[in-house]
Amino acid sequence: MTGTNTEELVRRIARLAKQNQELEDVIKKLGKQNERLSKENERLKALAERAGAGELKDAAEALKPERSLKFNMATVLFADIHGFSKLVEGMDSSSVMDELDEILFEFDAIVKKYNIEKIKTIGDTFMCAGGIPEKNITNPVDVVMAAVEMKNHLEAYEMIKRGPGNNIWDLKIGIHTGPVTASVSGKKKVNYDIKGDTVNTASRVESVSEKGSVVISVMTYELVKEFFECEYFGKLPVKYKEDLQMYLVKGLKPEFSVDGLGKVPNEAFRIKFGLIQFTDIQEIILDKLEKELPSYLFYHNVKHTVDVVTEVELIGWAEGCSDEEILLLKTAALFHDAGHTVAYDNHEYHGTVIARQMLPAYNYSPEQIENICSIIMATKLPPKPGNLLEEIICDSDLDYLGRSDFIPVSNTLFEELKAQNKMGSLNDWNKLQVKFISGHQYFTQTARSLREVNKQLQIERIQSLITE
Repeated sequence: MTGTNTEELVRRIARLAKQNQELEDVIKKLGKQNERLSKENERLKALAERAGAGELKDAAEALKPERSLKFNMATVLFADIHGFSKLVEGMDSSSVMDELDEILFEFDAIVKKYNIEKIKTIGDTFMCAGGIPEKNITNPVDVVMAAVEMKNHLEAYEMIKRGPGNNIWDLKIGIHTGPVTASVSGKKKVNYDIKGDTVNTASRVESVSEKGSVVISVMTYELVKEFFECEYFGKLPVKYKEDLQMYLVKGLKPEFSVDGLGKVPNEAFRIKFGLIQFTDIQEIILDKLEKELPSYLFYHNVKHTVDVVTEVELIGWAEGCSDEEILLLKTAALFHDAGHTVAYDNHEYHGTVIARQMLPAYNYSPEQIENICSIIMATKLPPKPGNLLEEIICDSDLDYLGRSDFIPVSNTLFEELKAQNKMGSLNDWNKLQVKFISGHQYFTQTARSLREVNKQLQIERIQSLITE
């Protein structure tokens, strides 16, 4: 064999040896991967056996990436509980932690009471946010109410534990309202973590507040000032923006608190709060109507409900109704045709069923709900109202009889009835309308002065359309 052939053979052997080594390395890697896969497979099998298919599915769901949600208006609260620097002699660390746990446990209960989402507790800092995960217009008031109750609770706790002037715990709270982004994780127990300028600002407001105080930003102040006694606290420098004005919350206004002490809300507070909260209820019901009303309801649609809600408020104020009566009227008007999502006939009754199911969650009392249901039932034709509120909703429900757009609105009701084979020709409908309007009367002085003259003109207009 020549020298050239020998060198070629050596190179080939070297290449084969290298390729063989590479294959062995790949086999080793595959073996390790196979071993890991086998172990993971065994782990999942064991998990399935222990947890069952349903819980395994939940576990898989929990491994999915976090979701993000945007909330345009949330109110963030930071509460800092100070106590470690004022430990009394003879009090060990475990007793201190037990007391802190007791306080935080009560804070958890308070935020739950006001439908506020607890975000997290870091040491002695408590963080929560109103307006998530369910968006609502009342979250600034909810959070400030919770803050005042936290402060009152800690004061009462110290009084019981140690008597006046001997407290070891101090609390300072900062609150700010604005948009936040929430990261959502978990399924059975959903957790929210929020971030954004609103969170950072709330934290900064807390950091500059004083012990024993609840300090809010001007954004929160503008949304709660009708309910709370506040005084100017100072300015917070904000990078690249104007200084942020801050206010100290002293408590509820006397007219909204029991005995005027500013601590416990009274009935006047609940009524005024209910008028604001009505916006949230209205959004839910109007959305329900948009999605669930049958397509043939050309008259009893969302617009009609909004018209009646607007009209009961207008007539109600003109007739001298109280805040509570206005709330009852607007709520009844909102639900008076909601029963159409269940059935056309007896829709008034079905509306009361929906109201009874929903309103307790919004702190309507049993007596208020009964009144609301009576007002709804008064709209059943022919109208036979038994009191002023029932008269107001009856006049509002048939307000179109005296409006200038009576004929086009009336025609939508004709089309609605015709679609259900409840009405014959348009001529028959016009004859029925003349008979109905001629026998109809508005009950309230306000409606009579606004609509009665036009109503007589409508009779003449319809009569001119009737053919024998």
